[in-house]
Amino acid sequence: MISIVIPARNEAAHLGATLAYLREHVPPPLAEVIVAEGGSVDGTADLARRWATVIHGHDSTRAALMNVGARAARGDVLFFLHADSVPPPDFLPLIRAALADPLAVGGAFDHQFSEPVFGLWVVSTIDRIRFRLTKNYYGDQGIFVRKDVFTQMGGFPDRAILEDLEFSRQMKRMGRTILIPRPVRTSGRRFLNGGITKTFLWIVWLLALHTLHIDTERYAPSYRKENDQRGAPCKDGIAG
Repeated sequence: MISIVIPARNEAAHLGATLAYLREHVPPPLAEVIVAEGGSVDGTADLARRWATVIHGHDSTRAALMNVGARAARGDVLFFLHADSVPPPDFLPLIRAALADPLAVGGAFDHQFSEPVFGLWVVSTIDRIRFRLTKNYYGDQGIFVRKDVFTQMGGFPDRAILEDLEFSRQMKRMGRTILIPRPVRTSGRRFLNGGITKTFLWIVWLLALHTLHIDTERYAPSYRKENDQRGAPCKDGIAG
């Protein structure tokens, strides 16, 4: 079984479409859907209960929600998906095929924005080049991992920002990671609402600080507040 874990905070406007898509493409015996909800005030949990198991987290950071969702998962593979993202229709057999390699510990999908906007295409293209060179994946690509490897890693690090980058780096140290060349389609709402160039450059700046081992956690409160105001809560990553 593959356990699909979706962290969600105030995602009622987008989660329904994602869950309906999964319901169409996920046979219940082969996968389960878990929504890890934290601090929502918009009915996210009530909406999620129609199609998924809902787990409540005391900490509403994305890392904490994914960890609490993973602890409740019954599958031997974990697939972390954003609330406003959809994988290719055949994502279950694609994940199984990738993990047929006994040396593979996990991986991610290619990336594509849902909106046909040239600026978003540029950002996504840059991102595709980056993760092909670095094998560092971000959450809006849909990260999957063997559950026993996830447990050995201790789950996602206790961070409020860039937790997916740290997780991906650690996953590479555990074994081979696979990039599936089929895209997860994700909303570009954060870029569209905040300005594509401005948002992209600001995230690149955060990544540069992180690469230089300069603390980025201090920016998490303002980052989260800005995302909430733009209608993109619980989102990190260069392409999120």
